[in-house]
Amino acid sequence: MSGTHRDDRGRFVARHSDADVLAAVAKYAPAGTTEIAEELGIERPSADYRLRQLEAEGAVRKKKIGSSLAWSLANGGE
Repeated sequence: MSGTHRDDRGRFVARHSDADVLAAVAKYAPAGTTEIAEELGIERPSADYRLRQLEAEGAVRKKKIGSSLAWSLANGGE
């Protein structure tokens, strides 16, 4: 995968900070995973992974709408 960076242990290094992901969520809130992926220029599974990490940290929350997830900032309402 071009443009992918790895650390000295061979693990992938994110191209976008948590703040970048949170800014994308805030921009589209409630945001779909695909919207976040497109905003950041990453694949949808990568966006989903980052969003779930941020959810575990309490930074974002999700709401199931039909078969999709809508993401919003945990402190920003919907």
